[in-house]
Amino acid sequence: MTELVIFDLDGTLLNTIDDLADSCNYILEKHGFTTHKTEKYYYFVGNGIRKLIERAAPSDCSAETLQAIFNDFMDYYQRHSADKTAPYEGIISTLEQLAAAGVKLAVASNKAQSAMEPLLTHYFPTVKWAAAFGQRDGVPVKPNPQIVFDILKTSGVEKEAAIYIGDTGTDMQTAANAGLFKIGAAWGFRTRKELAANGADIIISHPKELVKIVENSRNSAEIL
Repeated sequence: MTELVIFDLDGTLLNTIDDLADSCNYILEKHGFTTHKTEKYYYFVGNGIRKLIERAAPSDCSAETLQAIFNDFMDYYQRHSADKTAPYEGIISTLEQLAAAGVKLAVASNKAQSAMEPLLTHYFPTVKWAAAFGQRDGVPVKPNPQIVFDILKTSGVEKEAAIYIGDTGTDMQTAANAGLFKIGAAWGFRTRKELAANGADIIISHPKELVKIVENSRNSAEIL
């Protein structure tokens, strides 16, 4: 029986790609480096901001330059993270239906905690999250499962009663490493092929499909 649904943030709950790309390109240009088309950022993101910077910046950048780009990006993105970002179609109603059914909701993101929290407050002001963790100092990023273990502990739910939904191979690996049922979100940043190759148990095309999956699990005491 599903008691908890853990969501990835970027590419699953929110379409953040334009603000991420615009912010990173602005900082790259500020430092005199080549910018990238937005489509490139679908594959730059997913493993935390530092990895985004490493992928977007020239390969011969020094550690000091990468740190400077990171610092500037964090400052700029904090002020522009909601310029174009929006929840995916159907996400709000899906969260509302799950909450009304008594399902706990959580977020597991590789976005910095300081950048994630304002977005959750801004776009989901009525949602009560059982836990919402982003990238934190001293905690390894996904696909390391520690973030999921922290959510399970905070929410008081056993892993057998939790499912994980995300849009990338990293998300599917995270869920697998934590021993959770894996749902691929095909509306996000990556492809169905990537989700399937990384072990998605189910791939869905619209958030509303998640409500049916959870309802079935609660009616039959199993996910399928």
